[in-house]
Amino acid sequence: MRSSRWWQSAVFYQIYPRSFADGNGDGIGDFLGLIDKLDYLRDLGVQALWLSPHYPSPNVDVGYDISDYLGVAPEYGTLADFRRFLDGAHGRGIRVLIDLVLNHTSDAHPWFQQSRSSRENPKRDWYVWRDPAPDGGPPNNWRSRFGGPAWTLDETTGQYYYHFFFKEQPDLNWRHPEVKRAMWEVARFWLDLGVDGFRLDAVSTIFEDPSLTPHQSSLPEAEMLTEGRTNRSPEETQAFRQQFELLFRHQTHQPGLHELMKELRALVDEYPGERVLIGECHKIEFYGNGDDELHLVFNFPLMRTRRLTPAWIRANQAERLAAMPPGAWPCNTLGNHDVGRMKTSYGDGVHDDDLARLHAAMLLTLKGTPVLYHGEEIGMTDWLLDRVEDLRDRQAVHMYRLLIREGVPEREAMRRAAEMSRDRCRTPFQWANAANAGFSPAGATTWLPVNPNYAQGVNVADQQNDPRSLLNFYRRLIAARQASPALREGDYTPLLPNDDHCLAFLRASPEQRCLVALNFSAESLTRNVALAPPARLRTVFTSHQRRAADEDPGHLTLAPFEAYIGEIQPS
Repeated sequence: MRSSRWWQSAVFYQIYPRSFADGNGDGIGDFLGLIDKLDYLRDLGVQALWLSPHYPSPNVDVGYDISDYLGVAPEYGTLADFRRFLDGAHGRGIRVLIDLVLNHTSDAHPWFQQSRSSRENPKRDWYVWRDPAPDGGPPNNWRSRFGGPAWTLDETTGQYYYHFFFKEQPDLNWRHPEVKRAMWEVARFWLDLGVDGFRLDAVSTIFEDPSLTPHQSSLPEAEMLTEGRTNRSPEETQAFRQQFELLFRHQTHQPGLHELMKELRALVDEYPGERVLIGECHKIEFYGNGDDELHLVFNFPLMRTRRLTPAWIRANQAERLAAMPPGAWPCNTLGNHDVGRMKTSYGDGVHDDDLARLHAAMLLTLKGTPVLYHGEEIGMTDWLLDRVEDLRDRQAVHMYRLLIREGVPEREAMRRAAEMSRDRCRTPFQWANAANAGFSPAGATTWLPVNPNYAQGVNVADQQNDPRSLLNFYRRLIAARQASPALREGDYTPLLPNDDHCLAFLRASPEQRCLVALNFSAESLTRNVALAPPARLRTVFTSHQRRAADEDPGHLTLAPFEAYIGEIQPS
């Protein structure tokens, strides 16, 4: 196996800057707050940060509607603040990736303002414009991912513009060479500044069918808006994905996309230090030949279940790893700013604390680069808002209004909107058992309400010095991973293929072999994972106390929900 690259062995950590740390007391996270928390991130043990959008934006889609690709939103600080943050992270051995939104801009971006000013404007074709249908309506029946039609009429010029997302997020026309040139200049600006790569937003939507072929789907809009749900059965998930992909088949994954990713990869590869591309996509095809498109592609299929069981995880790994091209490297995650938090999504309501540890251990020991979402390490959970005026996610507001129009009672409409709202996983980070959870000073109004469970120990200050806390579990687990060549870069071999309660596998590198055994049941169990030639296990990590430093793999006993890692040594 070739030598490990930094992005293969690093633990990545996503930060949603609006919700991480408020440094100036205005209720919104910012770079001053981020700079102040860099030592926390270093002590956690993460080696790379992915920063959600920090650019100037009207915040229709909370930062993913960008009005200036080369700046910093005033509420977050200045470009000088960003440089201080970047230098501070690098000084602590932490790399920084930023979001690069290629598909669309804000309708407030100067490019779009020029494009919509007249049909003759030089930037007219920088966006996707079409004449109305013969009846004066939209050019076709394409849908917006966030609800409603994908076309909006511009009264000034009498044409419709296309938007895969909100109408305030018009799609760029990537078939125009000047668009590509301008966006590559954006990428170079940030690479020249020193960022270590990009997380590419909504990669699959960059091109659309130029023939405007209508879709053939009957997926109800209220159902479409629940794409991020994890509480479906595997069978329900499969049926939903088929309908969802059919609905958007002419608006996603179009020809030209992989050639574009190869071009961006070539640009990134010009820079020293191995800058990295991570795609918000799930298809294996975005790896290209394993070395010419994206470095990492999220294993989103792993997340699409209500229960993480040994059978589900084994099946996911078998399918995923077998399909990957030679040289490609996996990337696993269980949460981000668009879906429910791990503890809420995969808990059972009884053993949530135990399962939070077990799922973290699974994520950090599978083959591949793990990506954590901020707050998982202290057990933050979803917080369902109960007032429509508190919603900041426009998707949820649209869902609420849609349900009200359909005659759903107001309380039920609010509940359903809150359950699908991305606000539920974006609430302010919980630093202390103090006003505003220590995110903002007392008296400040935070941009989203704070989850009140900060007062029940779900905060950094209460967990910091408690050796039994989830935070210190994460610290120990990340440290164990980083000290183990096998866990960082080793191959994966599944064991106990039919076991409903225990997930066991080997991780093996030239320097080391490790056994990982995870007990997904509330009962103690003993398993025979005898190895050839005969061997012993030297315990390198466990979530429970053990009497001996060595274990017999032929008779390995696991406590309820125990996560065990043993280094394989000759008997």
